Amino acid sequence: MLGISQSTFAILVVGALFGLFLLLLAGSFMRARQAAAAAAGRGAEERRKAPKPVSRRDFFRGGVLMGLSVFTAQFGAATLAFLYPNLKGGFGSTITAGSLDEIRNAIQSTRQPFYLGSGKFYLVPYDVDPIPEEYVGVAGAGLMALYQRCVHLGCRVPFCDQSQWFECPCHGSKYNRAGEYQSGPAPKGLDRFPVILEGNTVKVDTATLKPGPARGFDSTRQNPEGPFCVGAA
Repeated sequence: MLGISQSTFAILVVGALFGLFLLLLAGSFMRARQAAAAAAGRGAEERRKAPKPVSRRDFFRGGVLMGLSVFTAQFGAATLAFLYPNLKGGFGSTITAGSLDEIRNAIQSTRQPFYLGSGKFYLVPYDVDPIPEEYVGVAGAGLMALYQRCVHLGCRVPFCDQSQWFECPCHGSKYNRAGEYQSGPAPKGLDRFPVILEGNTVKVDTATLKPGPARGFDSTRQNPEGPFCVGAA
């Protein structure tokens, strides 16, 4: 949803500007045609006269059209540059995270979530069976993708190797390994993205943001496994 809305908005703005430019250009062309037709109706003697100098109004109109066309071209180029990461498969689209085996091995060997900076998400193990209703359509292949932003004020939430929880360094909100709220000012658990398994390839749909579970929802019952990295519980 995030990526789609940004792309759609930018494309609509560029289209509106381009449409305005075309309207102005068409108006200027029609006025020029009318002036040419009026001049054609004059006598031969008047047509032999030297052409009149460009009026200030025509000069100003031409300058406005030229400036608008330059602005439209620059804005369009900037918009394409802004959208390029999404067009090539960056945040706001479906991102290939890697093979399922490699991701699981990385999580087990490091005791850390699998983090993909380009996608702004963590892949965490989730083997609760049956999958709670809150995670239907989100969890897949024994994994969940957690959005890196704290749901309190948007700080990036790192994973604490000591406690094995996510701990926000800004205001102390804490979430268990599944991103479920444990303490602090956050109103709920971390938001997440749907995980898609295609063969042995794990993909994450970062265009679809799913709200985190409410406070009090704790499907893993995971206690902190060591000292906290940020303050106390």
